[in-house]
Amino acid sequence: MKLRLPFLILLLTLVMNTFTAAQSPEEFARVWDETHISSKPASDVRLADLKVYLEKLRGMGVKIQEVGRSYGNREIYQAEWGTGPLRILMWSQMHGDEPTATSALVDMLAFLQTNQEKIEWVKKLHESITLRVVPMLNPDGAEVYQRRNLQWIDINRDAQDLKTPEGLLLKQLRDEFVPDIGFNLHNQQELTLVGRSFDQATISLLAVSGRKDNSSYPGFEKNKRICSLIIQALGKFIPGHIARYDDSYNAQAFGDNISAWGSPVILIETGGYHGKDELFLIRLNFVAFLTALQSLVDGSWENADPAIYESLPFNSSGRVFNLIFRNAEVMIPSTPEKTFTADIGINRERRRAQFIAPVYVREIGDLSAYKGLEEIDVSAYYVVPKEGLLRPGTLGSFLFYKKSRTVEWGSENLEKDFPPDGVYVFGKWLKPLE
Repeated sequence: MKLRLPFLILLLTLVMNTFTAAQSPEEFARVWDETHISSKPASDVRLADLKVYLEKLRGMGVKIQEVGRSYGNREIYQAEWGTGPLRILMWSQMHGDEPTATSALVDMLAFLQTNQEKIEWVKKLHESITLRVVPMLNPDGAEVYQRRNLQWIDINRDAQDLKTPEGLLLKQLRDEFVPDIGFNLHNQQELTLVGRSFDQATISLLAVSGRKDNSSYPGFEKNKRICSLIIQALGKFIPGHIARYDDSYNAQAFGDNISAWGSPVILIETGGYHGKDELFLIRLNFVAFLTALQSLVDGSWENADPAIYESLPFNSSGRVFNLIFRNAEVMIPSTPEKTFTADIGINRERRRAQFIAPVYVREIGDLSAYKGLEEIDVSAYYVVPKEGLLRPGTLGSFLFYKKSRTVEWGSENLEKDFPPDGVYVFGKWLKPLE
């Protein structure tokens, strides 16, 4: 028995450590991989899909209630978790076409509820905080995948006027709850960049002051430290792809106003990461949320270095395209004697994952100062716009013909009579270049 006692003590210690030690970003990511309940790309989630998720959470024991209605009379829900004195409010999708955090919040709540008796820090968190989550503030916008509500008002510019039922509801929820911290969750354009680099800003953060002079106060400084921990956590997965959101004061925006009303806000904006899908972005949000919550219960935010956040480069834009065709010799069949060589910059519009996103020509000419997330040298081909003309705003659809071929450009049915060597339509290669 004496020989077994040390082993039992060691085993007990290992078990206890498993349940009490802080979880790493990598562990959070692994947990999401293994347990997430979101089941489709976030952009495809409508209110009906959210209701399915919420029913799963309700079945787990999470408190779910309807707290209001949209302008289009769709339900707006709030989830509540925890019983502690520290109050946290998280809201997502006040812009209907900014959906990533909605799915991540659902997965976060499922993790917290499932593990509140299994993992010590989660149990302590449940006793320390009261968390309220509004996963889809703008269900009308989410239904038709548009930024604004059905009044065509930007809810996030309605914090003072309060002419939208969604904005008025958010104000009421904040005033009734008086949270100590708010999390304002959005998506930004996938071509947003980190500072002066050409790296996509996959995540941008902002500790919102809520003061015109951006002056400091304890809640603001605390949020900077929390942001620093999020940066360190997400740096494990997207190093160099984290930026700081523009901190200009906006008197109409909810982030500034909720901070000014006494609930300092952390803004998280999700962009894009070339080659990764929406599930990857949901996973990043999940890691960010749990990192922030864990820091509140283990006190690690107090030792975080705010300089990590303060040194982040700000967002920038306008210097990258989804695709650049380099050295394109443009052939307009109606005027074959007037070919010219130029770079062609093409961008994709935001759409649901289930739909084909349209792509448009955005710039023509010398794009040597720009970069594309994808670049293709097409100098060996004549590039023929399928629409018959090339200008900014036309669809980015092209036929490619090898220059070594003989083609009668005046043919009435060019594509049929002279099958192209490459076809690029709606952002996809129907016939890839060799």
